[in-house]
Amino acid sequence: MADKDMYYNRSKQQGYRARSAYKLKQIDEEVALFDRSDTVVDLGAAPGGWLQVAAEEIEEGGTVVGVDLQRIEEFDDHDVETIRGDMTEERTRHHLREAVGEAGADVVVSDMAPNMTGEYALDHARSVHLARQAFDAAAELLASGGDFVVKVFQGEDLDAFRDDVSEAFQYVRTVSPPASRDASSEVYLVGKGYTRSPVAEGDRIEVTVKGEGDEGDGIAYVDGYTVFVDGDVGETLTVEVTDVKPRFAFAERVDGDAETPP
Repeated sequence: MADKDMYYNRSKQQGYRARSAYKLKQIDEEVALFDRSDTVVDLGAAPGGWLQVAAEEIEEGGTVVGVDLQRIEEFDDHDVETIRGDMTEERTRHHLREAVGEAGADVVVSDMAPNMTGEYALDHARSVHLARQAFDAAAELLASGGDFVVKVFQGEDLDAFRDDVSEAFQYVRTVSPPASRDASSEVYLVGKGYTRSPVAEGDRIEVTVKGEGDEGDGIAYVDGYTVFVDGDVGETLTVEVTDVKPRFAFAERVDGDAETPP
């Protein structure tokens, strides 16, 4: 029996619906994805192996939601909600948002893969396309501080996709779980610490400078989010946001009167 076949046999013995369940277990062991009472969304969840792992890890009090075009058989031993539909359609997104709730998801995972053609470049491009769809959904569903896991095949477009994911998270890791087959080119990108910025490029806002950064910029805060501005501590001024990052933004002051407390 080949080393990788042991995961198939183990999944049958332990009641998992797919050998891929061990990939998520190994990713969780490496990057600490799940906490008790988390809200977890699995995109492309059929047949449900990752849903089983998520439900085991968060225990009672959490929420696990799976979505797939294929029907996902109900679970007898886990409290899991399933949605049948295309996650790129607004109707499905609406049901997902309702299932997740206003607080947002703590973890969004995706093990989606394209139908394989055997043509490496095409399969890679299709996997990146699916990964970007999952990334868009995660950006809509995740709460601030949430985590994201997505499968993608290695190839020329991987670095650009990773750069885009890195813009939305505090940091990103590439993980190759041992349960992946030796012949597979798959890797998993794990984004940790999603940050929903309360500002967007072009916004004009009034801020008060509370501190000074290492480069001499003024530091202001909007709902706890850092904005670097050209101003002195204590100064209240109107600024225009010019660049937004996951953990901070840059802004330029707008000409006008600034107010400095006496």
